[in-house]
Amino acid sequence: MGPFRTLYIDMNSFFASVEQQLEPSIRGHPVAITAMEDEKGCCVAASYEAKAFGVKTGTSVAEARRMCPAIVFLPSRHRLYVRFNLRVAAVLDRFAELERIRSVDEFQIALSGPATALDGARALVAQLKAAVATEVGECLRFSAGIGPNHLLAKIAGKLEKPNGCQHLGPDNMPDRIAHLALDDLPGISRSMLVRLQRAGVHDVVSLCRLDPRQARAIWHSVEGERFVRSLQGEPIPLVKTRRGGFGNSKVLAPEFRRPAEAYLVSRWLIEKASARLRREGRVAASFALQLSLYDRAPWARSMRCAPTQDTLDFMRINRALWRSSWPDIRGGQIASIGVHLGDVDFLKTRTGDLLKPIAPGEMTAGERASAAADFINQRFGQGTIQFGINRPHPGFFERG
Repeated sequence: MGPFRTLYIDMNSFFASVEQQLEPSIRGHPVAITAMEDEKGCCVAASYEAKAFGVKTGTSVAEARRMCPAIVFLPSRHRLYVRFNLRVAAVLDRFAELERIRSVDEFQIALSGPATALDGARALVAQLKAAVATEVGECLRFSAGIGPNHLLAKIAGKLEKPNGCQHLGPDNMPDRIAHLALDDLPGISRSMLVRLQRAGVHDVVSLCRLDPRQARAIWHSVEGERFVRSLQGEPIPLVKTRRGGFGNSKVLAPEFRRPAEAYLVSRWLIEKASARLRREGRVAASFALQLSLYDRAPWARSMRCAPTQDTLDFMRINRALWRSSWPDIRGGQIASIGVHLGDVDFLKTRTGDLLKPIAPGEMTAGERASAAADFINQRFGQGTIQFGINRPHPGFFERG
């Protein structure tokens, strides 16, 4: 049976498992990882002991405590989890060809040789499980999915949790996933679900048997054809995606929820996003601001601009958008903020401007000043140079 080309590894309750590995006293106990320290926060991850009580990602701290009075709450330490991610990756790469680190808790391995047969792939999974447990920690377990391409391997990896191993291939498709809802599949959003239903596709089996050309029409893109061909077992590779933008978002602690304080946090987020933009040699031609409020409808607007990587350009647009939001947010409490620098392209391909004047690919005076600030901050510490007043709000995800 085969050939199988991809092994997908999905770490089980990764954040909570890392904390249990480091603190033996909470092993076997329900653990939840939170985004904030107070009762207003929510759980961003939960151990399987906590999941048994119904606690999951997005459950509020208060509700999780009600469901499971003995639960242990710990603040998220994202940098710590990244370090463990790299340790797991190093182990996997020694035994197999680590093709991609898909996220902080997911890995994609290219299968070759004996591992392209099902028995060989299962033997490799057993070897990897033992190596991760021995070299990284006994609490670090994963579920594995084996498939002829990345999509089927990823779906297979979700079928048996925790610590499982499943495959999808010609011998069991599409019956093995017939119980799944369409939007259980990765890449099927709510809007895509509506499109599929309008086209008469109401279940996974029907989607798997769809003509790929019809899928292209439903998606309005070749990605629909690629998706269905992958479901049908063809060896469709991942394509390198074009960077769509640079953004930062933040769930606000109570002391930052008044509009005046939230506005200063947005300025800090812009400094972070624009610095990343410059590090990759990019410019952005649009800026978007999203505000989520308690007991009010969310507010979001965007504005186009000349392609730039100047932090102060984005600050000016941000200020204008906050002013336009004032009638809708005045007197309210802001739950979260997001800023996004979109329509990106490379600085080196930007056309010149006779009025400024700048040559093609040349930086403006403001962009050179921003780059100089980046250099000083990298050398002497973040925040050495600031673009006016802001309110840093690193939270737990920047700790660790």
